[in-house]
Amino acid sequence: MAFPKASFSLLVVAFLSSSLSLAFPPGFNSGGGYYGGGYLGLFPEFYQFSCPQVNDIVMKVLEKAIAKDPRMAASLLRLHFHDCFVQGCDASVLLDDSTKIVGEKRSGPNNNSLRGFDVIDEIKAELERACPHTVSCADILALAARGSTVLGGGPGWELPLGRRDSRTASLSGSNRNIPPPNSTVQTLISLFKRQGLNEADLVALSGGHTIGLARCVTFKQRLYNQNGNNQPDATLEKSYYNGLKAACPKAGGDNNLSPLDFGSPAKFDNTYFKLILLGKGLLTSDEVLLTGSSGKTMELVKAFADDEGLFFRQFGMSMVKMGNISPLTGLRGEVRKNCRIVN
Repeated sequence: MAFPKASFSLLVVAFLSSSLSLAFPPGFNSGGGYYGGGYLGLFPEFYQFSCPQVNDIVMKVLEKAIAKDPRMAASLLRLHFHDCFVQGCDASVLLDDSTKIVGEKRSGPNNNSLRGFDVIDEIKAELERACPHTVSCADILALAARGSTVLGGGPGWELPLGRRDSRTASLSGSNRNIPPPNSTVQTLISLFKRQGLNEADLVALSGGHTIGLARCVTFKQRLYNQNGNNQPDATLEKSYYNGLKAACPKAGGDNNLSPLDFGSPAKFDNTYFKLILLGKGLLTSDEVLLTGSSGKTMELVKAFADDEGLFFRQFGMSMVKMGNISPLTGLRGEVRKNCRIVN
């Protein structure tokens, strides 16, 4: 049964309103910030006295890095996501392999794919000079993700801080918890739910694909053998499909790059959602937000395509919510001196 557009809009607003109440704990004032001591030991003023210049230092490094390589903004945003989805937001993704630790960098989703480690190293070095052994690598990832979004023209948000760094990593967790690019919508919903995130978070955070590039290997299946019948994904718009074939041949070219949002690949906006509505989402995991079996994700795609401000507000809320996944606080974990190795 079809519903009038206004009814769908009211349903989306109601769903997003319930998402807001879940995104922030009791004591949070969405118009004014965190109160009551923060959430899970995290609060925006954590470094107010110990390192008040922390955000200025982060932004200075980011501005230089992104000016040199605009793609870096998306890479740093992705680093935070891949960190939080594996044993929480604890900078485990930054750890190199050692005699005692098997890191996450060689997992299927990360190997030859994650970037930005050198930028995190540079931020850490600057912070160690200014505020020795104070700012955690986990918080640097969160600050870099927010700063990269802002520098791309996207929203800012009040960021709770105070995470500490893990002394462990989980290669198996990285392989198990990070959504593959060919995921069905039900797989996406399930993997996000495992982290305490709902459909509004899923669609909003997927909107981070408004910036950045993807390798041919991540969408080649859509072009040549989507359902095991040597046929392309029928949801691909024809001219877009033909263009992708030229950039991503059936044989070879796995590392060829294509923009996730070809309309404005370096600008953080809502064009990503508009392209999905036109059959021009790059990854299967993008397009199924609209064409999968979830009515909620479909209506959220439409709502965010129609209202960039709505997308920006939900993206900020969902980033805070994701950043609250199982942080190490208090005496748990450590503040690494070098983000690549434990102290």
